[in-house]
Amino acid sequence: MNIYVSNLSFAVQDEDLREFFAEYGEVSSAKIITDKLTQRSRGFGFVEMPDDAAAEKAIKELDGGMVDGRAIKVTVARPKEERSSKPAFSKNRW
Repeated sequence: MNIYVSNLSFAVQDEDLREFFAEYGEVSSAKIITDKLTQRSRGFGFVEMPDDAAAEKAIKELDGGMVDGRAIKVTVARPKEERSSKPAFSKNRW
């Protein structure tokens, strides 16, 4: 199961994220998402756990928990939405 974790402190690293979830079961991967230009954390990440029951328990127990003074949000990750090839803004006006 893929898990989305948000409202993370910028100090949280991949390994920290892995440790938060390892208490509930095997963690396949844990990744903090970083800004492409600055390489700074964007304040969210993803955790993959192969055991759905363990993942559900982790989500239930960690959602709203405090990490580095911040209440984190933990939910099942949704697939990335397809982006339209049509530009959001067009110079051509009626």
